[in-house]
Amino acid sequence: MGDPKFARPKTQTPTHPWKQARIEEEHALKEKYGLKKVGGMREIWREKSALRRHRNQAMKLIGRVDTSEGHYSREKADLLASLTRKGLLSDGSSLDNILQIDVELMLARRLQSQVYYKGLAPSMRAARNLIVHGHISIGDQKMTVPGYHILREEEEMLRYTSGSKYENPSHPFREELEKLRATVDASEEEASEVGGPVQVAGDFVEDIKAAEAEAPTIEDTIPGGDN
Repeated sequence: MGDPKFARPKTQTPTHPWKQARIEEEHALKEKYGLKKVGGMREIWREKSALRRHRNQAMKLIGRVDTSEGHYSREKADLLASLTRKGLLSDGSSLDNILQIDVELMLARRLQSQVYYKGLAPSMRAARNLIVHGHISIGDQKMTVPGYHILREEEEMLRYTSGSKYENPSHPFREELEKLRATVDASEEEASEVGGPVQVAGDFVEDIKAAEAEAPTIEDTIPGGDN
């Protein structure tokens, strides 16, 4: 059973660390979802481990012979309700739908991905920077963990943190973001002719990093902090 003071790791690492196909797939996911450049693979493994637990639970319930058992019905309803609340399933889904969930859907439910999909950041990398530096909130709760799995009811509460400089619609970052959004709404051919949103998104990431580097640190704001 193990010592109760020491929790077992919930993230399973690959059984074979040097399979080229898996490594290439994970590198592509890391770039697509803007994961950490160092340690991003572990973020993917964490999502794969959670997905594996969901699938194992679903297959265990599908394999039950007596489907009329009350305990079975309660377990099935709880699992479907939980995954629906997490945004991994749509209303009215069955246990078979759980087996169709893939790692990309798990990564898409991360706070970092949702900030980008909501249009609060021009790229996945920029979304990560905004979250880490405390510019994103869910309701009144400031969020600083890019890997947090946002619930379905929390999607509408996603916004810039109260007091953040990016909360001001007239901030240059927000104005450029609106221009980028207009460019994305245009045809792909027109977007490629004007330079494409990818290049602009890269500039935004650098702007965020530069703005945070120029901001005063906690030690600068505390009298006698250098002592």
